[in-house]
Amino acid sequence: MAEAMQRYELVGCNGSPYSRKMLAILRYRHLPHNWRVEDPATLPSDVAGPLRLMPMLRVPGSARFECDSTPLAHMLEARHPRARSIIPDDPAATFLCHLIEDYADEWCTKMMYYFRWADPETARACASWVIRDLRPELRGAERIAAESTFFQRQRDRRGMVGCGPENGALIEAHFSELLRALTLLEAPDQYLFGTRPSLADFALYGQLFELTLDAWPQAIVRRDAPLVENWVCRLDDASGVNGTWDARKEGAHHAARMAILRMIGRGYLPFLAKNAAAIAAGERLVALTIDGHTYSQPAFKYQAKCFGEIARCWSALAESDRSRLSPLLNETGCLPYLNGFT
Repeated sequence: MAEAMQRYELVGCNGSPYSRKMLAILRYRHLPHNWRVEDPATLPSDVAGPLRLMPMLRVPGSARFECDSTPLAHMLEARHPRARSIIPDDPAATFLCHLIEDYADEWCTKMMYYFRWADPETARACASWVIRDLRPELRGAERIAAESTFFQRQRDRRGMVGCGPENGALIEAHFSELLRALTLLEAPDQYLFGTRPSLADFALYGQLFELTLDAWPQAIVRRDAPLVENWVCRLDDASGVNGTWDARKEGAHHAARMAILRMIGRGYLPFLAKNAAAIAAGERLVALTIDGHTYSQPAFKYQAKCFGEIARCWSALAESDRSRLSPLLNETGCLPYLNGFT
């Protein structure tokens, strides 16, 4: 028991992009851990908070689990500041890393959810493997019933998370553009900020792990961007990677960063701004035009919180760092959404 408590305990599911994100981070950082595929809803009430979101992580020696992958990743940074950090050492690069991570967690997850649940055939296969993974004790009719319930629940939630058929053309176009952006890295052992993976890389990996696993998006990746499948496969366990940061304004890392930042400037930040305005006005629906497509979804308080956190990170930068970043952020269309923060 004493030996087990010296290890982090991660509870989640292989079908959860955020669970895979945290598992890959623990592997890369050489932090001893136990990985448990389990629904956090089954955790005893005295060790889990009320949210019980995947994944949940328990610190060695702690009695309680905590959730939400971004604060969990930063908690690990605070506890192990010199153990293979995933935060770039340049403050300007750190801000870009946070911005791209947020985009991956909150916008790329729409790609993952849409491709997993839009097509009935793909959705049934995914419901089946997720239930088998999460509930291996189920057999026969009980398992079939659980798969059917999960299939219907996830399909019914598409509109609530902005992944309904009305947004399909935009989501499919952005997925293809993301694949092209990552292909600019030119090799599967290269990352957005150098030859070592950052928190932004791990956030993208979490979504792409699922997208390269599910049949429909996997076929797109293998046809249009096979490098991305290699990149995901290698990042799944990067415990042997030893690299350096590279924030130069040239080369493959810079090209990939810029391509993703252009997507953020055209789509994600405008959405966050509209969502925050809707929340402030007490409106229920967010609607805007992105790349010629009308995108709509219910307003989300959590994504308004994300916009506020981006504001906090931008305002916390030294003036010299904001000055260094401003030309790049202006070129990618991000700056207008950040200027109001200072």
